[in-house]
Amino acid sequence: MTSLDINQIKEYLPHRYPLLLVDRVLEWESGKTITALKNVTANEEFFNGHFPNKPVMPGVLTIEALAQAAALLSFLTEGRKPDEHTVVYFLGIDKARFRRIVVPGDQLKLQVEIVRIVRGIWKYKAVATVDGEMAVEAEFMCTMRNANDGAKPD
Repeated sequence: MTSLDINQIKEYLPHRYPLLLVDRVLEWESGKTITALKNVTANEEFFNGHFPNKPVMPGVLTIEALAQAAALLSFLTEGRKPDEHTVVYFLGIDKARFRRIVVPGDQLKLQVEIVRIVRGIWKYKAVATVDGEMAVEAEFMCTMRNANDGAKPD
């Protein structure tokens, strides 16, 4: 399918600076996979404290970038844009491995595959790479809910 630029991504994700962690979608296939990019710059807010003398992108934010790419794939697969009440919650993160640090100047390639969808629970397999070298891999589950229904996912 076609790529998405940052303005199109903002139509699908409620995140904004400093927590919007997907800059471009290179390609996606409905119900299957998505490949997206996160450009890591020295201006990222989290580098002020993690770590000031040796800036490293927190691994949890790399997982979050993968989850945002997964949410994009889910909405694109469903053929809908979320409304202001739609939220995507993590239900579990499994097999997370951090293989390489991510530093300013790196470009994260985010690759997410849908493993299965059962009763509104989406399971994904995800990998983030830098220059073809694996940085992070994980499997995770998410669900979409109306924010007005309460904070606890089913």
